[in-house]
Amino acid sequence: MTIYQHIRHPRIASRLADGPIKVADLLPRGTAVNRFNTRVALLVTQAVGSMWCAYAFALFDLISLPDAIRGGTAAIVSWVAQTFLQLVLLSVIMVGQNVQAAAADKRSEATFHDASATLHEMAHVQGHLAAQDELLTRIAERIGLSPVPVIDTPPDEETSG
Repeated sequence: MTIYQHIRHPRIASRLADGPIKVADLLPRGTAVNRFNTRVALLVTQAVGSMWCAYAFALFDLISLPDAIRGGTAAIVSWVAQTFLQLVLLSVIMVGQNVQAAAADKRSEATFHDASATLHEMAHVQGHLAAQDELLTRIAERIGLSPVPVIDTPPDEETSG
């Protein structure tokens, strides 16, 4: 007889089977149309979200710069705000978002491995506690005590009964 019976939470097994969640895991996998649209969107995002595209946009925008200079201050301000900043910053911001998404994936994976290591350590602690329970039970029997078994009931089962 053991003093304590541990019941593992079902999320532990499913979490180990699932692995860390990454951005690519969240892509639609439904109909062929959804997959096609997602693929096109990703290709456009990868192309526009590159520094090479930002450089190309900057060169493209520079074509109209001489006309803006001839148009005076208002035309230059308009060119910078409506042409240069919108096109070039769009790509630069997308590059930054791609870097942030990659960093988020790395953090997610590190958190997953940290949690897995913690679960592994807790399993060893539970084994150690089980060995102590056995020893305490034998000591209790020798001195004439009867230990009361304790069952670990998950919190969601306590309220549903």
